[in-house]
Amino acid sequence: MTATTTTRSLQTNHVFSIGPYTIDSQMILAPMAGVTDRPFRQLCRSLGAGLVISEMLTADASLWGSRKSSLRMDHTGEAEPIAVQIAGGDPDMIAEAARLNAANGAQIIDINMGCPAKKVCKKAAGSALLKDEQLVADILQTVVKSVDIPVTLKFRTGWSNEERNAVRIARIAEDAGIQALALHGRTRADAFAGQAEYDTIASVVNAVKIPVFANGDIDSPHKAKTVLDYTGAAAVMIGRAAQGRPWIFREIAHYLQTGEQLPEPSLIEVRDILSTHLRELYRFYGEFMGPRIARKHVSWYLQTVPGSEIFRKTFNAIDNAEEQQTSIQNFFEQLLTKEEKAA
Repeated sequence: MTATTTTRSLQTNHVFSIGPYTIDSQMILAPMAGVTDRPFRQLCRSLGAGLVISEMLTADASLWGSRKSSLRMDHTGEAEPIAVQIAGGDPDMIAEAARLNAANGAQIIDINMGCPAKKVCKKAAGSALLKDEQLVADILQTVVKSVDIPVTLKFRTGWSNEERNAVRIARIAEDAGIQALALHGRTRADAFAGQAEYDTIASVVNAVKIPVFANGDIDSPHKAKTVLDYTGAAAVMIGRAAQGRPWIFREIAHYLQTGEQLPEPSLIEVRDILSTHLRELYRFYGEFMGPRIARKHVSWYLQTVPGSEIFRKTFNAIDNAEEQQTSIQNFFEQLLTKEEKAA
């Protein structure tokens, strides 16, 4: 980003709309496979995210019989609007998936053209679609016509650094009736390497009238404000930075409104948020899968806590929900005791 770029003045309580839904926050939780399940989505909403999007669901409805797919389609108790992301490469198949999800309670359908994973791109889905602009148009037009709820698009700046076609894709999407765009500031070839760039996002914002969400490397309140000012985007989409730090949404909101940085959450609050999160994981996944799913979340929560490496290894060997909760309480009790002695 260069200092010569004109920035806009950020509005307090900025809102934007996706179809009939008004979003009163400039922070969106990005869809992440294996991460943004219902417990995590609800947690992030409670901590300030204005919109959360489900894990990517294959457009092939014949594969939805698995337990994994049924859990991904569970939106029980979620706040509106319920946004579901689907991925595929066949216009009719994605349209049918959109209809079925709408019937299942989805209120926004998000189409994935951003996933760089090889297993997705091999099936001519995700960011692989960006190579075929006519197919992109066919998919978006078909899906928009198939449902009476808003359709959004998540995509990347292009297939490679030599083939950045995000502005053309954005115009195709707007013409097809897409109601919002989330743009990751990397190409398919970049995957998650290097630095996200925001010039292309700014160009897309200037090219279309629908809301654009800036995604990629937004990991702090200051970075969020810098990217919003630089690109003119309606919101930032937070992905990996929310793993183990779901309070990042609250921190960004406070910074945008006041210009002040919130203090880090206390050990007691981190313990309470983590314990609540684990309880919801056990309830959602059950006593067998819940503790196994919990392990990666605990590693993310504790990755910046000094001296947690040994505890994390021990925790990963526990396969009982009650024992996991007890070990978390004991670990934080030790941290709090150290903190009191150091005070």
